[in-house]
Amino acid sequence: MIDMYASTRRRWVVALLACLACLAVAAPASARSVWHPRPGTTWQWQLTGKVDLSVRARMYDVDLFDTPGSVVRALHARHRKAVCYLSAGSYENWRPDAGAFPAEVLGRPLDGWPGERWLDIRRLDVLGPIMRARLDACRAKGFDGVEPDNVDGYANDSGFPLTAEDQLAFDTAVAGLAQDRGMSVGLKNDVEQVDQLGPAFDFAVNEECIAYDECDAYRDFLAAGKAVLHVEYENPSSRHCSAVSRMGMSTILKSPELGVDLRHC
Repeated sequence: MIDMYASTRRRWVVALLACLACLAVAAPASARSVWHPRPGTTWQWQLTGKVDLSVRARMYDVDLFDTPGSVVRALHARHRKAVCYLSAGSYENWRPDAGAFPAEVLGRPLDGWPGERWLDIRRLDVLGPIMRARLDACRAKGFDGVEPDNVDGYANDSGFPLTAEDQLAFDTAVAGLAQDRGMSVGLKNDVEQVDQLGPAFDFAVNEECIAYDECDAYRDFLAAGKAVLHVEYENPSSRHCSAVSRMGMSTILKSPELGVDLRHC
């Protein structure tokens, strides 16, 4: 009888400690103020090379794996915000967690991106834990926001019969995981679903909406007070630059390699 009571007490203690541990982990996300970029926020997007801390931009968008926490802390010391870039909808064979992706979720290669393959985003049972681990790493390094890339597999030749509904479910789930960790989250491209996904995301990142004549899709997003961080890889006309500026977009000009170079529209 004594052993039974002792065993029961031990189980209660273990359960209590587990509960306290959960609260301790969750506290930083809920306690700190979540940053949301506003329309017109200046930004730098650098995914290759050593991060140049001297760029005059309110926020930096840099790679999760290649950027150490010391760089994030250095940006904060300069009163800048840091956004964590990661690919949510594609597999990259050079990443340190590449072995976590089973073969059955790997689809066709991304055109023009060696070593990268589309993911079966319907398999949240497999991809969810991987995304949670990546977002935990973002939070541990001190990032303020997250840019999940390749969240439009349904509109590409992914190798899977993905639907628009599959994409909405996946994108919304990833956004929630980031926000649960106290970070804002940006919708990357997926222009066709901007209106549906707008409420779930805190800002947007767009590539070449001028070149593809898609910038008007973000008017409601901007009207809601959410930043649209926009990049063009070819020099747009001054007329187009003036138009997106009036809309409130944060437009920069970059080379496709996304190095240190930065010009403004």
